[in-house]
Amino acid sequence: MSRIMIISAAAAAIGLGAWFVTSPGSNDTAVTSVDPVGAANAQEAEIDTSGIVDMTMGNPDAPVTVIEYASFTCPHCANFHAGDYEKLKSGYIDTGKINFIYREVYFDRPGLWASMMARCAGTETAFFGMTDLIYEGQSTWARAGDMVAIVDELRRIGRLAGLGDDQMEACLQDAEKARTLVAWYQENATEDGIESTPSFVINGTRYSNMAFDDMAAIIDEAAE
Repeated sequence: MSRIMIISAAAAAIGLGAWFVTSPGSNDTAVTSVDPVGAANAQEAEIDTSGIVDMTMGNPDAPVTVIEYASFTCPHCANFHAGDYEKLKSGYIDTGKINFIYREVYFDRPGLWASMMARCAGTETAFFGMTDLIYEGQSTWARAGDMVAIVDELRRIGRLAGLGDDQMEACLQDAEKARTLVAWYQENATEDGIESTPSFVINGTRYSNMAFDDMAAIIDEAAE
C-alpha cells in the first residue's frame, strides 16, 4: 500500500470502527452521514494522543532502538512474527541489545479491533502475549467471514489470554480510544514515512521488510 492509501484506510477505520461500537449486531456499515476521511482530517488537531503508550520490550537504554510498524491483518507481518521475529527476540531483545518498540498500523476495522483487544490485556507483557496469539491465529480470525464473526474470533483469543467478557466488551466499545489510536498511528506513520508493512525504523532510519541476516547486520553496525 502507498502512504496515501494507508492513511485513507486508517481514516476509514475510524468511521467503520465506530460502526461496531454502536451497532455490534448489525451488518449495516452505513450508520453515519459523516465522511470518515473528512472527519479524520477535521479531528487531527483535536485528538490528544498523549495517552497512547508505545509497547516496548528489551533494554530502554540500549544503543539501538528498533521500531516495527505492523498490521495484525498483514500476512507478511504474521510471517515475520512466526520466523524472524523469534530470532530477533532471542538474539537481541531478550539479551538487552536493543530497545524494541511495536507500533500498530491500521488498514481496516479488523486490524483496529485486534489492536484494541491486545491493548485490553493491560501490561506490556500481556500485550505481546496477545500479539503472539493474534498473529498465530490470523488465518482463522481474519477470514472468519462477516465482521461479527471476526470479532467473535477475537473474543475467543481474548478468553484464551484470560480476558473476561465484560473487560473485552468495554475495550471493544471504546469509540474514543479507537479514534485516538488511529490518530496516534497517523502521527507516527507520517513522521517515520511508513509506506508498507512490516516496516522498521532502526535508530531513526526506515527500512522495508528484509531478511533477518540483513537486519542483524544493520543492528550490529548501529551498535558499534
